[in-house]
Amino acid sequence: MSQPAKELYPLAGKRKGLKRSTVQIGRVEVGKKSPVTVVSLEIVEDKEQLINTARTIKEAGGEILIGGVAKSLDSPYTGPDLSKQSLELLAQIREATDLAVGIEVMDPRHIHLAVEYVDLIEVAAPNMQNYPLLKALGQAEVSVLLKRGMSATIKEWLLAAEYILEAGNRQVVLCERGVRSFQEGSENILDISAVPTVKNLSHLPIIVEPSDAVSQQELITPLAKAGIVAGGDGVLVNLAGPASSTGVEALSCADLQELVGELNLLTELFMKRREVKDVLS
Repeated sequence: MSQPAKELYPLAGKRKGLKRSTVQIGRVEVGKKSPVTVVSLEIVEDKEQLINTARTIKEAGGEILIGGVAKSLDSPYTGPDLSKQSLELLAQIREATDLAVGIEVMDPRHIHLAVEYVDLIEVAAPNMQNYPLLKALGQAEVSVLLKRGMSATIKEWLLAAEYILEAGNRQVVLCERGVRSFQEGSENILDISAVPTVKNLSHLPIIVEPSDAVSQQELITPLAKAGIVAGGDGVLVNLAGPASSTGVEALSCADLQELVGELNLLTELFMKRREVKDVLS
């Protein structure tokens, strides 16, 4: 017999009488009725160009911007380091656009600096079980986006969240971004079933990130919509920009605007369906 969620995950687990959690990221609340749109964009040196792109993201319906300053990559020789200058640029973007901003952190020693400038810290898939990092984030006053490891079970993922919660930080959002597969053209496959499974086990909000799990840009929108239909609280997508070099599929600003419109329409349809069901019952 499997162990009940409330015992296995005392803090992350779903239990009777406990409402679903919402997480505040800047002025954005994740876990409410409307899906949240998070956009990942590589930071470039041209400040004016970046702020203009951020404004376009805001106009297209994006609500949270994660700046790709120091990302987990396969090689120690690729990717820029976290710098105060990059963090200051993110803070300026927030001031100019009213977007909530976030950044990936890999080293616990960088958390203190990052929280002075951003609303959200991302824990990428390779660091999901970086327990010193998770514990340090648990002691920080900042929202955390915890991505599922590429080979992690849902149990391992929720236990990783438990490390952050147990250390005192209750502002945790989960992100399903695909698990390792044998699919041609892509290393990962998006596990849509993880969304309702997590909803059944945990009170934490969950979003989906389809970009790492597809080999064609045209597949991002269908997978994003599938994640919302499955119960997701939002989506994270990569936006094409002048500095794109991660190798993942990305949307244009026009694609982003279309996606946000379709996600909002899906939400309205579900709300109307729920209202009709409540009347009939």
